[in-house]
Amino acid sequence: MIPKQLTLTNFLSYRQASLNFQGLHVACIAGANGAGKSSLLEAISWALWGQSRGSCDDDVIHGGEMEAQVDFVFEHHHQTYRILRSRRRRQNSSLEFQVETESGFLSLTRRGVRATQQLICQQLRLDYDTFVNSAYLRQGRADEFMLKRPSERKQILADLLKLDQYDQLADKAKERVRQAKAEAKVLEQTLVDLQAQLSQQQLVAQQQQELTTRLATLDQQQQADQTTLAGLQEQRQRRQRWQQQRTLLLQQVDHGQQVRSRLRQELQELQQRQQAVSRLLAQAEAISQGYGQWSQLQAEEARLSQVWEAYQRLHAQREQLQQQVTQPRDQLLRRQQQAQQQLQGLEQEGVELAAILQRQDQVMTAMAQLRQAQERLHQLDQRQLQVLPLLQQCQALQRDLQQAALRLAARLEELSHSEQTLKQHQAQQPQLQQAVLEVTHTLEQLQRRRAYQERVREKGLERRRFMEQLQDRQRACETQLAQLEQKMELLAQPDAPCPVCDRTLGVDHRQGILARHRQEQQDLQREIWVIREQLAVSEKELQVLRQEYRDLDAELANYDPTLEQRGQLQAQLDSSAGMQQRLQQILQEQTQLRQALEHQNYAADVQTALQAVEQQLAELPYDERDHALARGQVDRLRWAEIKQAEIKQAQQKHRHLQGRRQALEATLAEVEAQLAALAASPQQQHLSQVEQQLAHLDYSPDYHHQLRQQLRAAQDWRLRYQALEQARQQQPQVQQQVDEIERQVQMRSQELSRLQTELTELDQRLQTTPDPQAEVVHLEQQLQGRQQAREQHLAQLGALRQQYQYLQQQQAHLDSQQQALTAARHQQRVHQAVAHAFGRNGIQALIIETLLPQLEAETNQILSRLSANQLHVQFVTQRVGRSRQSKLIDTLDILIADTQGTRPYETYSGGEGFRVNFAIRLALARLLAQRSGVPLQMLIIDEGFGTQDQQGCERLIAAINAIATDFACILVVTHIPHFREAFQTRIDVVKTEAGSRLDLSM
Repeated sequence: MIPKQLTLTNFLSYRQASLNFQGLHVACIAGANGAGKSSLLEAISWALWGQSRGSCDDDVIHGGEMEAQVDFVFEHHHQTYRILRSRRRRQNSSLEFQVETESGFLSLTRRGVRATQQLICQQLRLDYDTFVNSAYLRQGRADEFMLKRPSERKQILADLLKLDQYDQLADKAKERVRQAKAEAKVLEQTLVDLQAQLSQQQLVAQQQQELTTRLATLDQQQQADQTTLAGLQEQRQRRQRWQQQRTLLLQQVDHGQQVRSRLRQELQELQQRQQAVSRLLAQAEAISQGYGQWSQLQAEEARLSQVWEAYQRLHAQREQLQQQVTQPRDQLLRRQQQAQQQLQGLEQEGVELAAILQRQDQVMTAMAQLRQAQERLHQLDQRQLQVLPLLQQCQALQRDLQQAALRLAARLEELSHSEQTLKQHQAQQPQLQQAVLEVTHTLEQLQRRRAYQERVREKGLERRRFMEQLQDRQRACETQLAQLEQKMELLAQPDAPCPVCDRTLGVDHRQGILARHRQEQQDLQREIWVIREQLAVSEKELQVLRQEYRDLDAELANYDPTLEQRGQLQAQLDSSAGMQQRLQQILQEQTQLRQALEHQNYAADVQTALQAVEQQLAELPYDERDHALARGQVDRLRWAEIKQAEIKQAQQKHRHLQGRRQALEATLAEVEAQLAALAASPQQQHLSQVEQQLAHLDYSPDYHHQLRQQLRAAQDWRLRYQALEQARQQQPQVQQQVDEIERQVQMRSQELSRLQTELTELDQRLQTTPDPQAEVVHLEQQLQGRQQAREQHLAQLGALRQQYQYLQQQQAHLDSQQQALTAARHQQRVHQAVAHAFGRNGIQALIIETLLPQLEAETNQILSRLSANQLHVQFVTQRVGRSRQSKLIDTLDILIADTQGTRPYETYSGGEGFRVNFAIRLALARLLAQRSGVPLQMLIIDEGFGTQDQQGCERLIAAINAIATDFACILVVTHIPHFREAFQTRIDVVKTEAGSRLDLSM
């Protein structure tokens, strides 16, 4: 893969950036920490595989933007491809894959991002893990391989070579071993149980014979008792019918007695009513006289009611006339009283006005003094108008000066706070680095646990599919078993035809078919038993896997928070790079601000204007205290103006009082004349006539009230007269009802006598026929007890027959279980051998042993070019142990030889050690690329060269130039300035407010 063009839009630290790789062979990507160098490389891996260092997909979008896009054009196998990948915040990603043709780019995109990604990996024949371990030499990977213990280096090689797939195969083989072992254990226990069950076969046959004899005896006893019970039950039914008839007769007798009692009660009530009517008819004359008196009182009350209406009319007229005569006289009296009260008020007000008019001379003197004080105050007010704008301007300038000083002090305090914050961040940098390392280690462990969880889930799904297959087979066997039982029931009949061809079967033929069906039935029962045992074992294993999956799920709950925590810590660590420069700027600005505050060297224009205003104020003769004294004197003499106005108002009121007194005296004389004329008015004469008419009516309200009371007292005679009339009408009807009820009472008495005779006859029959209930209950209990015993014996006999038949089947099942046990043990041995072959000491060790010579040859070839044939590396996979037996043990020692001999890796200088690390790392990358079948044409080196001195950098440059001919494009990432100058082609990354920017210089 050879890059040709990379275009970024809102990706990580970039807003808009484009990089053309045409003509780039060996190039240096340089820039400060955090400028976006790694983001440029992340864009390539994200475009190809959709993976980045972010914890979630939205992390690749530039802050504040909604969508990120990467357009990557590259050449692969002499064919140009183009990938466009975009991501919109909180939505799915989109991916487009194109190939260049003569007419332009042709789309190869498939339906769905996942299908398109699979196509890209198929075309590249390179996945993400192989890319980052081959073409992308990341920081610390070579040192990690060299500094690990020899026993751990093989594990690193296994991880890089993806030998974990053999671990998965070994785990599956071990799982098969455990299954075979568990199955063999179950089969062994089953054989023991079967042998124990078969030892009871003779005892079961003897118990079966004894139960058959007991059942025959019980059947004979039951027949005799049932005959006796039938006769007793017939006798009991006759007695029950007689008792039911007796109960019915008793109910009829009771009902007849109740009806006769009710009729007698009604007869008594009618007789009492007849007597009351007779008594009322005997009082007819007295009631008629009382009714006549009530009629006379009623006529008198009607006459008085008519007179009462005329009396009410005249009485209302008299009240109205009295009101017409009294109301004008009362008004004149009230008017006379008001006039007299007003005259008294005018006299009192005249006295008060005379007291005010006596202070007229004193008020005139005070008014002259007030005019002089007001003239003095007016002069001072005019002078204040000249001074006031200057004072306001002076105060405003002083406020501006104070605000400028406060702003400088606030800025100084803000800088002090920033200084403390930056120092605290610098002090926390070692802790942040340690925290990043710890979180990274935790994430690696969680990732390994996640992979193990996935294996557990796959194993559970495999076990579930196996159980479903067993259940399907069990249902099929049960269906076949039911069909066989149905056929055997049909064949058990003597004249049963053939279930297939419907022909009559002979005895021998029928027995042969039955024997074959029984054999098939036994085989199906044994197979069902085996399936049930396997289902039980599988269910237990599935429960263990479920519990283990839940435990792993709880353990992996902290994966996302830990990943987010690592991103936060890394961001804090990256942001601490420019803190020292920022701290120096803050200290310099603090010194300048303190000097300005001490010498008041700020706001020079405001200070100049303030001095000019103060000089103008000094030239104007104005004293605020004199102005205040003049204002106070005017305020003290303000009372003279008020008193002068009161004297003027008192003079006006005095003249007005004289006129009002004369008017009130005239009003009093007029009211007295109107009162004298009111006594001879027409209303008074009309009132006298109405009073004479009331006297002529001769109506007394008291007499009328007494008459009404007498009328109410005589009201009872009217009611008794009405009752008398009703009694005269009801007397014949009551006599007729009495005669009818007497006749019904006589009929009910005759019916009761007849029912009593029948009841006596039934009692005699019941006494002569004894009750067989006790004997029936006793016989029923005996029969029920024998029936229960019979059913128990039948159940026991059925169980014994079933047990005997089952033991016969178990004998055949014992042979099949012995064969299954032999097969399970064979499977256990086979899968043990497979697990060992796929284990660490099997195929994996063989692959590493085969790979190490290639790795050693490739490393020495590269190292010879880097060191001018001065260094040589040898991989040793076995060495003699320190024990007395001197056995060979597995290891992975790396021996380095130079012109002075073989020495440990730690004794070599930094430059030599780096060459060895670089050669091994590059050889590993080439081998990984060869195993994937893709030629390594692109190389990205990001090894963190900040620890190298000047000579180390020169050696690194020489090493890169020495291998440059093997690659089509080499990109070196660094932030060291003098390392940047050593490359002719440079890609400078600069971070600005508008995002990171790329500058290409060749």
